[in-house]
Amino acid sequence: MKIQGKIWDLSEDGLGILRREEKPLYVPFAYPYDFVKARRVKRRFGRRIVTDFELLDPSPLRQRPRCRHFGFCGGCLWQGLKYKEQLRLKVELFEKITGISADIKGSPKVWGFRNVSNFIVSTTGIGLKKYGNPFDVEDLFECPVFSEKTLDYLRALRSFLAETGLKPWDLKRKTGDVHYLQVREGKFTREIMVNLISHSPPSPNTTEAFLGYFSFADSLYWSVKTDKRDDPRGEPQLIGGSPYIHERIGEVTYLIHPNSFFQTNSYALPLLIKAVENFASGEMILDLYAGVGTFGVWLAKRRFQVEGIELNPFAVEIANKNAEINNVDATFKVGRAEETPIGKYDTVVVDPPRKGLKEVAETLARSEIGKVVYVSCNPKAFKLDYENHLKKAYTIEDAVLIDMFPHTPHVEAVISLKRKH
Repeated sequence: MKIQGKIWDLSEDGLGILRREEKPLYVPFAYPYDFVKARRVKRRFGRRIVTDFELLDPSPLRQRPRCRHFGFCGGCLWQGLKYKEQLRLKVELFEKITGISADIKGSPKVWGFRNVSNFIVSTTGIGLKKYGNPFDVEDLFECPVFSEKTLDYLRALRSFLAETGLKPWDLKRKTGDVHYLQVREGKFTREIMVNLISHSPPSPNTTEAFLGYFSFADSLYWSVKTDKRDDPRGEPQLIGGSPYIHERIGEVTYLIHPNSFFQTNSYALPLLIKAVENFASGEMILDLYAGVGTFGVWLAKRRFQVEGIELNPFAVEIANKNAEINNVDATFKVGRAEETPIGKYDTVVVDPPRKGLKEVAETLARSEIGKVVYVSCNPKAFKLDYENHLKKAYTIEDAVLIDMFPHTPHVEAVISLKRKH
């Protein structure tokens, strides 16, 4: 199949749309005003995805990608777009999905901004999955959005595997030893955490080799994975160094652990937190889906009284430690957001998972809370929560977008909801 034409629009997930009659073709790594020739197409999730195309006439919106793996690796769909165009298109896509017109704040850094990377260790390569292929991994030698030290990390891993004889994971057969290498960097503290996720427990020989090849790390974990799911999760065992690394955001210090979630862009995180702070009102704050206290501890530092609820007991433990080391008035408890009674708070901050609030949105609508600050990485989920539940009780007062994810179609939104009178 050879079809050619101009890309006129982008899909909601950031793919170029090449229209032919009534059936569009979706083109990864293509942008508005590109003139392309589609060579191969496959059906995926009810859509026709172009898996190979020739760029006949490039769009004026394009820039030269910095990474040699661009166009293959699935990590950076928009690296070929000028950054100002990325921001403009994110605003347009967000408004198209939600109907909300919002300003956007760009990331202070667009290279080397990610503080974590999960490198897949597979029989087809060590790195990140190729776009649209769950079983094929792009063998990485650099990752300019993560770290200038990426090659050092991967060289150490390859040498470690060669010496120990541990086998990479076979994504199709689901066999092997080492499945992931997770590396975290404190961008402002320069601390490094290395976490090996393996289906085999450490032995004295592999432990010694691990400590040797990754001696540059401040914290070293070996996580034993007992299931065959393709995710970077296991039961962490501290092998060497500190149990935590630190990240410093403004005046607040956060502890980082392999089993805790932390926002991936340390440089844009102050913009996100300050947006939440600017929308919060009153004195008493309920921080639902509190995680390690990223928002709650910051708000407590600004003299708000904060109570946080989080399902993950380990995250709650770290959140309380974060409150303690920052000497703030914040208390975090284990609980399900769906079962949390909404008492007399002035503001509720919610940062739900990608699926959104769902039944929690109805609970908030029936509460007496005057202000809800909704942090969303998924505009479709927010729209459903608002249209189905929150709209009955709240109006959208303001919204701001924060680009936590340069070179991707994703954006973080902070939306201020005010109770109707």
